[in-house]
Amino acid sequence: MSDPFDNDNSGRLLAEERDGDNAPALSVSELSASLKRMVETNFGHVRLRGEISGYKRAASGHVYLTLKDENACIDAVIWKGPASQIPFRPEDGIEVIATGRLTTYPGRSKYQIVIERLELAGEGALMMLLERLKAKLGAEGLFDPARKVPLPFLPRVIGVVTSPTGAVIRDILHRLEDRCPTRVIVWPVLVQGEGAAAQVAAAVNGFDLLPDGGPVPRPDLVIVARGGGSIEDLWAFNEEAVVRAVAGCSIPIISAVGHETDTTLCDYAADVRAPTPTAAAEIAVPVRADLIAHLGQQRLRMIRAANRYRERGAERLQALARLLPKPAQLLDPQRQRTDELGERLRRGLAHRLSDARGELARAGGALRPVLLTHRIARDRDRLERLWRLAQSLHPDKPLSRGYAKVEKRGGGVVTTAAEARAAGALTLHFGDGAIDARVERAGGKAYDPAKTEQPKLL
Repeated sequence: MSDPFDNDNSGRLLAEERDGDNAPALSVSELSASLKRMVETNFGHVRLRGEISGYKRAASGHVYLTLKDENACIDAVIWKGPASQIPFRPEDGIEVIATGRLTTYPGRSKYQIVIERLELAGEGALMMLLERLKAKLGAEGLFDPARKVPLPFLPRVIGVVTSPTGAVIRDILHRLEDRCPTRVIVWPVLVQGEGAAAQVAAAVNGFDLLPDGGPVPRPDLVIVARGGGSIEDLWAFNEEAVVRAVAGCSIPIISAVGHETDTTLCDYAADVRAPTPTAAAEIAVPVRADLIAHLGQQRLRMIRAANRYRERGAERLQALARLLPKPAQLLDPQRQRTDELGERLRRGLAHRLSDARGELARAGGALRPVLLTHRIARDRDRLERLWRLAQSLHPDKPLSRGYAKVEKRGGGVVTTAAEARAAGALTLHFGDGAIDARVERAGGKAYDPAKTEQPKLL
């Protein structure tokens, strides 16, 4: 019978890795991180339709809420930046379409949607088409606030894209004339119906393609304008071609389509949206009279400020001059300090001289003549002993005792008979002088190295 505790399903007190086990234990943090990566990878961009519940704006500016329908709910967060750009005021019970990304919150083991854009959920096929197109273009960044550029303060040339026969162009021209006369170039287009979108897009692109310094002046600002109407009447300004042209134009654009309550995708793509065409003219240019008056006021303020600054500076200078001490008052303490230091210097020099004299007297006492005499005598005896030793070790000293030093004629001491035979001619040094000698064999004949007879030294 097998051991009931010896199987893979039995309970173990200690966990251990086994051969073939391809599922190692994960930490809670590792599992949370893996889930977070999987969720964010697969749901990096989602759009949810739901009802707002539990809406709450934190003190930091972030918004926390829940999106729900009849069967489920999901927590959501809108960070401060996107929350400040919501075009309406969110409330509980409002049905919205939220665009964002899914992520996880490991601290509470839950997932949530980070909302980047929150929109009202309209009804009807037309509104659904509008929302889908808006989401598509928005996802491409055409409505991104970072793409928008500021309007010129005082444009020299303004281009207007609108119908040349409607009341819109007259309202714009009259308002510009009243505020600040400016050169206007009108690009006539259809503003509704078939072909209107293509004409509006072509006009915006045409203004953008005008070169600087060409025969037709390039506008500093473009106004796209149309009067009010139904959503069907304004639909040309929701077309993708128009929105892309407005978003891609390098010239700042004001969108003035419809009345205050009308909103088109062109408004989102433009740099500035005006509630009406007349308001667009007011936004485009300042009031010339106000500018002149403002400049006059600024000039007077500048003169008064300069005079006031000069007067106050003179007053401060006089006040400071009264507070400044006299030069004598500044120098008197330093003079006194100099006198004190001079006295201390003289006393210090005298004290130092006295110390030096004492040191000299002590050193002089150690240099008595008798001590020097004894040391000189001791050193003389030692030197004489060393000299006698050196003389006894002199190589010529044995010569006085009957020895001779043998050298070659060319120089060099000879110490062996073989060296003498090889040299032939020698110099012998005695105690009283030196004589030259020649190596010969017995019988008075010169020594022949080839002979084997032994020479004798004479």
